[in-house]
Amino acid sequence: MTSIGKGCRNLFSDCGWRGSLLVACLLTASGCSHKAAQPSQPAQPSQPAQTAQSSTAVPESATPAVSGAGASHAVQARMHNVFIHLTDSVAIQIDTLSGELVPVGTNVMPVFDDSRSYVLGVKFARVRVSPETLANVMNTYAFAKPDAPLKGLSITIEGNQLRVKGRLHSKGDIPFETLGTLSPTKDGKVRIHTQKVKALRIPIKGIMSIFGMDLANMINTSKVPGIETENDDLIMDVSKLMPPPELQGAVTAVRVEPTEIVFTFGTEDHAPALEKGNYMTLRGNRLQFGKLITTDTDLTVLDLEPAERLDWSQTEYKEQLAAGYAKITPTFGLRAYVKGYNKLAHAPKK
Repeated sequence: MTSIGKGCRNLFSDCGWRGSLLVACLLTASGCSHKAAQPSQPAQPSQPAQTAQSSTAVPESATPAVSGAGASHAVQARMHNVFIHLTDSVAIQIDTLSGELVPVGTNVMPVFDDSRSYVLGVKFARVRVSPETLANVMNTYAFAKPDAPLKGLSITIEGNQLRVKGRLHSKGDIPFETLGTLSPTKDGKVRIHTQKVKALRIPIKGIMSIFGMDLANMINTSKVPGIETENDDLIMDVSKLMPPPELQGAVTAVRVEPTEIVFTFGTEDHAPALEKGNYMTLRGNRLQFGKLITTDTDLTVLDLEPAERLDWSQTEYKEQLAAGYAKITPTFGLRAYVKGYNKLAHAPKK
């Protein structure tokens, strides 16, 4: 049997008599026999939509999933136009955010240098993520384990849809791709509704429907944090997908733009800006920031070049502080003016 035939057999080996019939259909469609298989023609990309579309839902609970003793020690957080590097390969754009740093575990206060010492409870936020970053998150976190069902994922934007390509690792590394739309779920997660499915470059969604099969039959995500399958859809829990600090909050809207995916958390409160330009502000309760422990925290980080977004590295911000300066306000608040991470000599250029 050819490699395509073996791949088809692996793909549906766990699906019983329906899988057997489906394999027969696929073998016929792909010309599988004892002869050499002919190369498949690449699929033609879908025509992109002219305008980005937005999907909105009212979640069952739009409040941050933060509770317990740590909530009483939370530090209020506000951000505006901040590009945060969470790791070397994962960075997100925060247009606006209102929330709080809540200590977790045995921590009696948020330790800013330790992203696992607190969670970021979001009341309202608008966050932009590039498809490349989302793919890095999937490969590095969600599907990082050796036995993960999917590997080598790439994500691209086509109009108002996402095209996801990768390998079905649990089925012998068979190449696959899906095309789907995004929408929020009632419980604040994100649904990727699959409209097209291909395996070995062969369209199979219609054949799967005939035999009562769906994407959930092909992909077991029971041990994958932040990802689950439901019929033909993938459902993402954004709060569990990203590297720490964990972003806790309900997604209420999502839209696909030409180069980014825009997630809205919670309901906008239209609170006035605390500062001019681009900033991160932390206020109230105790906070450890480097060697400094503040009581009744009043700390604001601002960009030395306010015409641009505040480019911030969560792991290397000390160098940004050293390249800038700080001053004390009349009420003993601390204002730190930092150099953008992308302006440091060794930083990756974005």
